[in-house]
Amino acid sequence: MLSSAPLAERVRPKSLDDYIGQKHIVGKGKPLYNAIKSGALPSMIFWGPPGVGKTTLAHIISQELKRPFYVLSATESGVKQVREVIEKAHKSQFMGTQNAVLFIDEIHRFNKSQQDSLLGAVEQGVITLIGATTENPSFEVNAALLSRSEVYVLKNLDADELREVIDRAIKIDFELQKKKIVLKELDALMVLSGGDARRVLNTLELVVNSKSDAKQITITNDLVEKTVQQKRLVYDKSGEQHYDVISAFIKSMRGSDPNAAVYYLARMIEGGEDPIFIARRMVILASEDIGNANPTALVLATNGLQAAQAIGYPECRIILSQVAVYLATSPKSNSTYKAIGEAQKLVRETGNLEVPLPLRNAPTKLMKELGYGAGYKYAHEFGGFVDQEFLPDDIKGTKLYEPSNNPRENETRKRMQAFWKEKYGY
Repeated sequence: MLSSAPLAERVRPKSLDDYIGQKHIVGKGKPLYNAIKSGALPSMIFWGPPGVGKTTLAHIISQELKRPFYVLSATESGVKQVREVIEKAHKSQFMGTQNAVLFIDEIHRFNKSQQDSLLGAVEQGVITLIGATTENPSFEVNAALLSRSEVYVLKNLDADELREVIDRAIKIDFELQKKKIVLKELDALMVLSGGDARRVLNTLELVVNSKSDAKQITITNDLVEKTVQQKRLVYDKSGEQHYDVISAFIKSMRGSDPNAAVYYLARMIEGGEDPIFIARRMVILASEDIGNANPTALVLATNGLQAAQAIGYPECRIILSQVAVYLATSPKSNSTYKAIGEAQKLVRETGNLEVPLPLRNAPTKLMKELGYGAGYKYAHEFGGFVDQEFLPDDIKGTKLYEPSNNPRENETRKRMQAFWKEKYGY
């Protein structure tokens, strides 16, 4: 068996020269690289998925700048611990030491009061804050704290960078050096890692530990998959993956690509997404993006929602797939979506205009005497259409609905031209 300390911890880089990935911010001449080398380090938020080097980069910065370095975990610390660190930083300043660096892991887990407790010290330069988060800081970090910090986006490592991480670990780790490790196939390692350096190292270590008696270990896809048992997927149902994947799913259906729609649907299903959430979004899309180009889409989507509620996983995946493919391959129209948007805008601009008297209800004698309902023409007595004014006088003739160019709404346009060509310009 290998050392009790995880491989990822044993081979954690100690300098920028050993740091792998994120060249867009720490490559020579890039913004953060320049800030570190100049010593003019701003408070900052590292935003990125797990295992891309946020914590490692914070430690490297502390080593490079040789400043007092404090670490807090937002899951284990509160306002009291923050104030204690700030007090220590104050004292170190009096001794002529440069301002301390405070690294807070998972800063998105701090509530508003906890984040507010940092503001004064950050603003006065008592501490330089480095926060790490897997969540979008626009939603999870207070605006006041965010405005005082630079946000650096860290990305998943690509296949070449992950290969570099593996090669470096095999080269420098004293435990791995006891084995002869042959890297024959790496596809499974790459897929299982999902761009996460920590995960690829943990998986490598797991595979090596499974062959503890062997002097030579040949890494193959089959060996990796058998050792790990299943392919793990990264999907945070309450985090950014949740919003990114559902966004891609909706846009794929809107863009009439059933293949991409089913792919993103599978991503959500495999990640354990709530099927009702998926079905509800498809009901919205059926009206917003298909509308009267194919009214049956709304019927199918609504039935799909009811079926998903009644059946649940795993069988409802079939229903979700059927609805997703139907919506993706349906003709598209957002004419009714645009119409209600224009109508709401008009209402906000014009206020509560008086309803024309012929359209008003007249349940009492007084209302009838005041002219309520007078002159109303019952459309069915005129073959289903009657040329009378339905809009308030101040906005009469305003066209809010414009049919889209598709077979069904082209028929609607012809009918509207027969009725309202002069008044509304159809």
